[in-house]
Order: sequence, then C-alpha cells, then structure tokens
Amino acid sequence: MAKERRSLAGRVVAITGGARGIGEATARAIVAKGGRVAIGDLDVELAQKTAEALGGDTLALELDVTRRESFVSFVSQVEERLGPLDVLINNAGIMPLGPFVDEDDATARRMVDINLHGVIFGTKLAIPGMVRRGSGHIVNIASQAGKGGFPGGATYSATKHAVVGLSEAVRAELRDTGVEVSVVMPAVVNTELGSGLVEARGVKVSEPSHVADAIVEALEAPRFEVWVPRVSAGIYRLMTLLPRAGREVVVRALKADQVLAGADSDIRAAYEERAARSQPSLKPEDAGAASDAADAEKVES
Repeated sequence: MAKERRSLAGRVVAITGGARGIGEATARAIVAKGGRVAIGDLDVELAQKTAEALGGDTLALELDVTRRESFVSFVSQVEERLGPLDVLINNAGIMPLGPFVDEDDATARRMVDINLHGVIFGTKLAIPGMVRRGSGHIVNIASQAGKGGFPGGATYSATKHAVVGLSEAVRAELRDTGVEVSVVMPAVVNTELGSGLVEARGVKVSEPSHVADAIVEALEAPRFEVWVPRVSAGIYRLMTLLPRAGREVVVRALKADQVLAGADSDIRAAYEERAARSQPSLKPEDAGAASDAADAEKVES
C-alpha cells in the first residue's frame, strides 16, 4: 500500500544558494505547493529579486555558507520570521574546472569550503531543532560526480563524494528520530554552473525545473537517493556489476570522461569568473593574486 504523500503547504523551507539555477527553481516549485521559503544567498540583491518574483512569504537573506556565524544568523532569522525550520536544502555550490595539477590552492579551498563545509554547517545547525520536534527533512545537493571521479573536476568530484558519504552517515545517525535525509545527484543541468559541458551519450541535459520537481517529490514521498535524470540510476547500478576495466570502457564509450574535461572554457568564462569571487573575503585583486601565485608555482616546477 502506497504511503500518503506529505503536504508542503505551510512548511518552512530554507534553501542555500537559492537566488538562481537549481535553488531558484526549487524555491519556485515549493512556493507553488504552498511552502514558506527562505532563500539564502551571497548575492543578496539577486536573492531579493528572486523572492519578489516568487511572492508569498518568500524571504531573501544574506548567507555565506563558509562562515558558521553567517549560517547561524540565517537559520535564526528564518525561524524568527517564518517559524520552526521543517526543511533545509543545502544547495549552494561551485564548480571551477580544469586539470587537477593546474588548480591553485585557493580554488581548491574555496570548493571544499562552499561545497562541503557549507553542507556540514547547515546540517549540524538544522538537526537539533528537527530532532526535538520529531520531524524534518535535510536535502543535500550532491552530483553524479559524487558517485564517480570525473576528469577535469577532480576536487569538485571529491567534494561531492564527501557530500554523499556525509548524507549516508547522518541518515544512519538520525534513524528513528523522524528526521529524513535525501541526497540529490543531478547529471548536467542547464544552469550557469553547467554551461559549456559535454553531453554524455544516453543522459540528456536536465533543466533546473526537472531537479526541482525531483526534490519536491522526495519531500512529499521521502527517499534517500534522488537521481536526475532517473535513467542515470539504472546506468550506475549496471556499472557496479562490471569490473573496473569494464566500467572504464563503458565510461569512455558514453563520453562520460569528457563531460567536465571537455568543457568549453570560452562559454564558461563568465561563470568561472563569478565562482572565483564567491567568498566575501576573497576580493577581485586577491583572486588575481592567487592566480598569479599558481602560475609562479607552475614555472618553478
């Protein structure tokens, strides 16, 4: 017998990195279901525009997921203005691409801070209140790069593997508390982050709305693993039956090894520049200095 679907009407949902892309599409989908949404984003002006466009009780709040005190303030404001937090969607993330050996240390730290520590902070802050109330749902946006290593995005893949592992462990710790955990694993999505990527054979590029719909479905009928598109789950399961050499042959045949490594740098230029300035503490001149230092290291080596 199918379980009764859970209504999102009136539920308080906080979304990190919610001003654009998957975050914005998810906010839109949840508002359409009657949810009360708070968007947290480093770009607070864009977040405010997004919130105004969505209407209702939608809030726009400044949030730097790399700073615990910023996350504490964000959650406090959400609960003060909307009520106890029912759902946290850890969506904020960046994906600078390039050969691993050419990646400067500042870029690697920024990815780990945003993609992983941001999820850790948010999850730790959401759990106590949810456990006290005996209900709640934490949704962590990972990637299919969290299930396999993708050339051209080694550190990104590492952060998303960490998010998958974190989600699995936290889910086990929260068993029987009434708090659900889901991990969302999209393939290539038609967002600025996904711009210029190579399309793998057999896996179409998804729209942000497809990911948003999958998240809403997981909130209404909870499940742990959320694959977008769903066909990816079947491909992954079949791949696990093969020995490593066989998996690598299939990966090359599907061009999956070129999804990130073959990205068009010209198309991605605007995104890469914005991602390089995705921490308030990193000023434009600092980003340039980090790049210069990396170039110096290459020359010296």
